[in-house]
Amino acid sequence: MPRLAAASLAGTAIEFYDFFVYGTAAALIFGPLFFPTFSPLAGTLAAFATFGVGFVARPLGSVLFGHIGDRRGRRPVLVLSLLLTGASTVAVGCVPTYDTIGVAAPLLLLVLRFLQGLGLGGEWGGAVLLTVEHAPVERRGLWSSFPQIGPAVGFVLANGVVLVLSATLTEAQFTQWGWRVPFWAAGALAVLGLWLRSSLPESPRFLEIGDHARVPLAEVVRDHWRLVLLTAGALAVGYAVFYAVTTWSLAYATERLGVSRTVMLACIMAAVVVKGALTPVAAMLGDRHGRRPMCLAGCAAAALWMCPMVALLSTGAPLPMFLGFLGALIAFVTMFAVIAAYLPELYEPRVRCTGAAVGYNLGGVLGGALTPIVATALAEQQSGRVPWGVGVYLTGIALLSLGCFALLPETRPVPVASVRPALE
Repeated sequence: MPRLAAASLAGTAIEFYDFFVYGTAAALIFGPLFFPTFSPLAGTLAAFATFGVGFVARPLGSVLFGHIGDRRGRRPVLVLSLLLTGASTVAVGCVPTYDTIGVAAPLLLLVLRFLQGLGLGGEWGGAVLLTVEHAPVERRGLWSSFPQIGPAVGFVLANGVVLVLSATLTEAQFTQWGWRVPFWAAGALAVLGLWLRSSLPESPRFLEIGDHARVPLAEVVRDHWRLVLLTAGALAVGYAVFYAVTTWSLAYATERLGVSRTVMLACIMAAVVVKGALTPVAAMLGDRHGRRPMCLAGCAAAALWMCPMVALLSTGAPLPMFLGFLGALIAFVTMFAVIAAYLPELYEPRVRCTGAAVGYNLGGVLGGALTPIVATALAEQQSGRVPWGVGVYLTGIALLSLGCFALLPETRPVPVASVRPALE
């Protein structure tokens, strides 16, 4: 289990590094480089639109790789998704800007972001299922939380590289070539991830399935459509909160409040580090008290904290901003630490890779793709004031997710030998 958990964590960290470094670049630099004919606001919105394309592609990736995972095994998904995401990310670092090739530049960016999303859409399902289907019943939540730590590690890596470059390069150097370095680094990370995953064993639960689904998506749509919609709505708040903190707030504070790029990256990174450290703790609580209660608590906390977070961000001061981000990410991790065990337990083994991944990534479309765009537009309408509209928007998503979680069943296996575990 430690080797599986470490390989899953490393793989998700690398793939989310690829995904997050794009979000950071979209918030800081893509507007003037790829949409120079737009106003600053329109350029930011256009950059966030290309960012959102990755989320739209993720459910498609979960269908494609979910089919492979349910038909051929969880392990091939880990290799193929990592190759696709890594190659797409390196290619983003090679795209000429608008000044060089004109409108072809943002179009290339759009295509590569779509391919990034396809790869990441398959990554989560493969990594989580390979871990959770090996894990002992009473510790599924804990072991499956390690892939969930990966996004925090990936985010810190992505923003750490940008932070170092921002602090050591001049503005001209960063704009000319410095922003490309984090994308090129993805190539080395992908090679490392492939090496770590090359010797992983296939899931024993998958090998036990005698009758594999011929078309997993068809079975999911026919037999589990309500479950997919509920899980997508339930997970929307996690994506909305995370990308409000890590993407929208970065653009808002640097462009509207005049906070330096270095200060913002440091504040966000510090909050994400704490979130990553708390992930296994929240997962152990899920093993003890159940998945659903943790998710309901996280949603309720998010609903209560979104307006205070926006108010603390509007101060532009490092400590209040950090506290606002930290409170939001604690609410986030209370939910998402147990999701890696919760979603697979909701689906039968023959369609688990497709069902869990589609529900997870549809939540990303609802919460992650739209939040930076909607929040930027709402904040613009309240120029010079605290953007309460953003807080209300995020609170509304939290309440929607709370209602969806309330309609989902508990899945934590009952610790009695005569009762068959939910995952089986």
